[in-house]
Amino acid sequence: MLNDKQSLLLCGVLIGIYFVSGVLDILDNYAIKTILALIFFAVVGNLVYVNSKTHKQKDSHDNS
Repeated sequence: MLNDKQSLLLCGVLIGIYFVSGVLDILDNYAIKTILALIFFAVVGNLVYVNSKTHKQKDSHDNS
């Protein structure tokens, strides 16, 4: 799905948008909340996907 650099970039973008929208006082805007939620769920979903994929590969190597 996403590699390490892309995940780090998305985390940086998430923090940047959160910071800028907080300074500009637009965190109550639904569009900003949606963008932040989508980026957050993309990072968390990628984390779960990569960890489950790693565990499946370890299990298949242990059974061989």
